[in-house]
Amino acid sequence: MSETIGQRFQEETVIARLGVSDQKRGVPMPPLEVRLLDGSEIELPAVDSAWGKTTLGSAIRSRRSVREYAALSLSQSELASLLWATQGVARVWEKVVTFRSAPSAGARHPFETLLIVHRVEGLSPGLYQYLAHEHRLLASSFSVTANELAAACLGQKMIETAAVTFAWVAVRDRMTWRYGERGYRYIYLDAGHVCQNLYLACEAMGAGACAIGAYDDAAVNQLFRLDGVGQFVAYLASVGKKTVKA
Repeated sequence: MSETIGQRFQEETVIARLGVSDQKRGVPMPPLEVRLLDGSEIELPAVDSAWGKTTLGSAIRSRRSVREYAALSLSQSELASLLWATQGVARVWEKVVTFRSAPSAGARHPFETLLIVHRVEGLSPGLYQYLAHEHRLLASSFSVTANELAAACLGQKMIETAAVTFAWVAVRDRMTWRYGERGYRYIYLDAGHVCQNLYLACEAMGAGACAIGAYDDAAVNQLFRLDGVGQFVAYLASVGKKTVKA
């Protein structure tokens, strides 16, 4: 039986094949934040007003993927809380590492968060980036619609009805600078940490999320004007208020 791509990936990224990293070779560290969009900045509310009284245990027990959403908007406070829960910066240490709300290998935090906003109070529908260090949004100067993103995600309709869809863009060198090819493993592990935080934060405010791993990589990266090599979408998730069951 011939070796598969997956098997080769596992073999080529084992610890024994790490080699000498860019960090050890003295290559300058990649920046901790990259602006993927050009546009105006928008202040976000402080993260202290959108959480309900849901306990962590209750959120874990009730967490499910939600694909049907009520035709309701998220408030900016709710969106700010979800962004903080997934990539919020608690502290920057000597401009070298950030400590955030989700864990990351070596505190490298390789993601930038893009948002397709459909229904958020006070925000026009369109594409935004979360500037985690400043806790602000950056509005895009070019347009991407929920319908376009749904088509690139193999026709998954919940994107069209979601209040907002998150797209986590991996900035490859931020992780591989320290870990070489093994860094690709850590990028995808980190994506899982971030998305689980989103699920639990949604539960705390009566919303729901659905992780999205089925998408046309080239089409999604093209929508966001990413090269697909140094910067690429690693994971997505739709979010909206839950429907009330009769």
